[in-house]
Amino acid sequence: MVRGARSTLLLLLVLAGLGAYIYFVDRERPLDDAEPREQAFGEVDSEAIEEIEIRSEDGETTRVRKTDGQWRLVEPISADADADELSTIASTLAGLEVQRVVEEEPADLIRFGLDPARIDVGFRTADDTEMRRVLIGNRTPTGSDIYARTPDSRRVFLVASYIDTTFNRNTFALRDKDILKVERGTAETMEMTRGSTVLAFTKSAGDWNIVEPIEARGDFGVIESAVERLASGQMQGIVTEKADDLRQFGLDRPTATFVVGSGSARATLVLGRTENALVYAKDAARPMVFTVAPTLETDLFKTLEDFRRKDLFDSRAFTATHVEIVQGGTTLAFEKTKKDDAEVWQRAGGGDVDATAIDDALGRVTGLRASGFESGTPAALRSPVLRVTIQFGEGRMETVTFGRSGGDVLASRTDEPGAATVDAMAFDEAIAALDALKKT
Repeated sequence: MVRGARSTLLLLLVLAGLGAYIYFVDRERPLDDAEPREQAFGEVDSEAIEEIEIRSEDGETTRVRKTDGQWRLVEPISADADADELSTIASTLAGLEVQRVVEEEPADLIRFGLDPARIDVGFRTADDTEMRRVLIGNRTPTGSDIYARTPDSRRVFLVASYIDTTFNRNTFALRDKDILKVERGTAETMEMTRGSTVLAFTKSAGDWNIVEPIEARGDFGVIESAVERLASGQMQGIVTEKADDLRQFGLDRPTATFVVGSGSARATLVLGRTENALVYAKDAARPMVFTVAPTLETDLFKTLEDFRRKDLFDSRAFTATHVEIVQGGTTLAFEKTKKDDAEVWQRAGGGDVDATAIDDALGRVTGLRASGFESGTPAALRSPVLRVTIQFGEGRMETVTFGRSGGDVLASRTDEPGAATVDAMAFDEAIAALDALKKT
């Protein structure tokens, strides 16, 4: 009987603890989603907010103001602001909801982290004469919400937990942190310098080309990604707003320089020495010195081979209009013509060509890619095993020559220096498709 009484008592204690837990959790739970929640500031249009002030948890106060649709920091410094950050904060303020009222007249605000408040956020619209504010306190015991109140009332209510990271922003977090002012879609040139190595690129008719140290077609995706990396790169911190002596940062003799041009405008980023796993950097158009992640340089500065286009042909089977194939002393030519309102391939001397066979052959040939590059002209290309000339598009023409050296396949274009190495299996499949085309 004693053992049974003890078991019953333990069960009652567990039940009481569970009931208390459910009570405290439930009292912090927001109202059912079907019930409209109170708006902390009533109806506010986020676009109408033109001034925001934040005292973050670290005690730093920042004020920003919107003029002609552009956000700028006005205190403690004058600088461009991060438009995305401010747009998010303005939207959050305008839509701030009271999840649940905890106490109307609490005797003690300290236990909620509201005396003093951990974070203080204010805003003003064009129609406001004074800032409207919300004071942010501690998280609730379960961490699902945050205590808050407005300065004109002791009422403590709950707001969503994400408010903490949205509002707890210091001056650096709110300022524009772009390392370089680059219009991503208008970039026409890019140049990279590191030591004695210079890589230069130009964009023409939508294509990127290498102009230094050689003239060759560029890999659009790789070069465009480099421009994007410069345009989206962010400062890790600001060392000084104005540098009087660049030598202390290693910026008098940069370790690397990146220049992006658009028309007559040029944006230049220089990198200096590395300290504490960060790299000193400077936008040539601004007086400040800031730091960037060391991965920035490695992300941008690749080998010349990385920046070269790997497709041996610019044309494709569906863009080709005339093809000439020279193989083993034999020349075959094919022309795309109109027949009964349809496009068909014919031999240059007359006669239709099997559409499947020529599409397969052209697809395999134009699909060949470089796996690497060599300088100079290898001996194998002086006695080629295949030469393909294709006319395509609006009067464009390209010629690629292939040679063999043992088990290796090499290729060269008439408009590019050096030679490319080609996968031998893919080349053999292209030759087999061309052989099948001859028999049709």
